Amino acid sequence: MSDSNIFKVLADKQRRDILIMLKNGRMNAGEIAERLGVTPAALSYHLKMLKAADLIMEYKQKNFIYYEINTSVFEELILWIGQFGGDKK
Repeated sequence: MSDSNIFKVLADKQRRDILIMLKNGRMNAGEIAERLGVTPAALSYHLKMLKAADLIMEYKQKNFIYYEINTSVFEELILWIGQFGGDKK
């Protein structure tokens, strides 16, 4: 898990919405901005925060940059949170 404050990044609804969109596969910034109804500048900020927390990865293909979820970070987070689940009987 990244040293970035993952919980602070996930606290924002628009960033959570971006992750929900990306769970179905890669999207480019234009597609994400259109679905969210935000400006490119606002989207850029949210993507920067998600990348800093290693929650998403970016791939360049021709003239587009595509984003997708970094599932390994979510797997680590689930394992970490799972340790607080208590005893299973």
